[in-house]
Amino acid sequence: MYLDQAKKQEIFGQYGKATTDTGSAESQIALFTYRIKHLTEHLKQNHKDFNTARSLTKMVGRRRKLLKYLYVNDINRYRAIVKALGLRK
Repeated sequence: MYLDQAKKQEIFGQYGKATTDTGSAESQIALFTYRIKHLTEHLKQNHKDFNTARSLTKMVGRRRKLLKYLYVNDINRYRAIVKALGLRK
């Protein structure tokens, strides 16, 4: 499996406040980004997998909503997570 418990804890530890910090916007955005990258690679080889394509679209929308939340409420946290994940060019 591409995303096991150890990988999740690593992501939460790197971008959240602690390894058990699963609720902060930064940790959720980082997890969505990891999953989006994985699904994008999957769709490059399986371009007719429409269920995965729909899931990818929904996931990108969820990440966008979380980024908008951070942008409105705390611009410094938004800039930090965007820079750490390399989302904007």
